[in-house]
Amino acid sequence: MAEKGPIGVFDSGYGGLTVLKSLVEKLPNHEFLYLGDNARTPYGTRSFETIYRYTLQSVKYLFSQGCPLIIVACNTASAKALRNIQQKDLPTIAPDRRVLGVLRPTTETIGNQTSTGHIGILGTRGTIQSESYLIEIKKFFPHLKVSQEICPMWVPLVENGEQDGPGADYFVQKNLNHILKADDKIDTLLLACTHYPLLIPKIKQFLPPNIKIIDQGKIVADSLFDYLNRHPEIEEKLRKSGSVKFLTTDDENAFNEKATLFYGKKTITEKTDLNIR
Repeated sequence: MAEKGPIGVFDSGYGGLTVLKSLVEKLPNHEFLYLGDNARTPYGTRSFETIYRYTLQSVKYLFSQGCPLIIVACNTASAKALRNIQQKDLPTIAPDRRVLGVLRPTTETIGNQTSTGHIGILGTRGTIQSESYLIEIKKFFPHLKVSQEICPMWVPLVENGEQDGPGADYFVQKNLNHILKADDKIDTLLLACTHYPLLIPKIKQFLPPNIKIIDQGKIVADSLFDYLNRHPEIEEKLRKSGSVKFLTTDDENAFNEKATLFYGKKTITEKTDLNIR
């Protein structure tokens, strides 16, 4: 029998730790290996070709670490690189392994969250300009009216620890006002970036109480739980040690300092070299 391995979780930096937290809560007996490509973050402003190359390199690395299954927790990477990796690369490099993202499970369920049929999507420039959410939502809920808003300052605010401070007020209020002005019937807002859950208290200050905020972490965790139940051939390849290992492509001490904010616990992180050029 082939040796079992951990579930890999990949993100361009820290944000995927909010997804990892939900995954660990849902599957506490499984083993996880987190990889943050902090040396090349952010992905949100980069070209399709660059994001695809970085994501594929990180996926191959996690495969080399024995991961039979990888969750791409980065919205930008899920939107711009995942489909190519699944369709073009996996059949050649690892046909018996799987790479899943955050976009599909979210778009499969988002229509069940709204009463008015009007939703808003808040994300990075890369995620929004890819129009991947618009395309996927239309497949499952063609009747929905979807508005999108690029929030370029939200990630820097979180990364610099300003998510609770007055410095965040202007940018959060500006983006929320803009998307609600575009469609005043919106009753559901999707946070299509894994950094944004840390801004939820601030977002609530500037939203009408009837508007629902959707955080992807629980959606992705529930989806993975269901996926493993439906695919026992993948589940049996996963190691059940209940442990979590953290890797970063940048300084491990800097990663540990910020990771607690996203993960909710202290982390012990190792630096890894992906042969970055």
